[in-house]
Amino acid sequence: MRIFCSFLFVFAGVFSSTVVAQKPRAPLPPPQGAPESHLVRDGGVSETLQSIFIPPKADAPFELTLQTEWVKSLSDGGTITLENQRRIARDSKGRIYEERWSLVPRAGKFESTMTVIQIADPATHILYNCFQDSRRQCQKIPYDGSTSKVYKEADPQTGDLPGGTGSVVQEELGQQSIAGLQTVGTRNKTIISPGVFGNDREMTIEREYWFCEQLGINLLSTRIDPRFGKQTFTAMNVTVGEPNAKLFALPQGFSIAAERESPPPDSY
Repeated sequence: MRIFCSFLFVFAGVFSSTVVAQKPRAPLPPPQGAPESHLVRDGGVSETLQSIFIPPKADAPFELTLQTEWVKSLSDGGTITLENQRRIARDSKGRIYEERWSLVPRAGKFESTMTVIQIADPATHILYNCFQDSRRQCQKIPYDGSTSKVYKEADPQTGDLPGGTGSVVQEELGQQSIAGLQTVGTRNKTIISPGVFGNDREMTIEREYWFCEQLGINLLSTRIDPRFGKQTFTAMNVTVGEPNAKLFALPQGFSIAAERESPPPDSY
């Protein structure tokens, strides 16, 4: 699922002191044969946010609220903070229910809205993306999750990166209780050599996560990257036990669109 935030402000004014109580005239058509005009703009960037990973682990049911905070630094020393909260659940069969909500500015005028409901079933290898808009459709796509797979963190171990591009330092942080569950913490620092990303000096990317073995997920995960800012994912209101089975049924009144070989929406 990608997040695109775009604000377009158009200011137009027509002032005339000689026209009073007169009907507005229709705009003149372009001369015959004149090329059609299109508004264009240089520059811009698209960013996506990858949330925590929920594996289809069997016999480890839970329900929680995931709070996301994304703080991006500005060149003038200020920051922009985006946030949302979303519901996640998994049953004993390994089926996963996730809501996707829009990221909105903290203390802003915009309210977060649900964009997609995702339901993944490792038994049928099907994932449904149910779009919460006027389409009222669930897109059916292949899902390769399996309760027999072992899912591990992709972080590299302490040592040098290939080709002299940098190095990694991994630190074990011990244990702590989060939401009443035992977790084990790990911190990885990846030092990127100058020139790898066009950077003129060393750059450090830091990731810290607290893994809950009982549920097979991170209950607290933080990533600090100078290019994108600081991203924090915090599990709240964690309930261990079987969630409501109705969560794993398609929403009422939704139709199923044709199956497509496409990835799920960006995670956020």
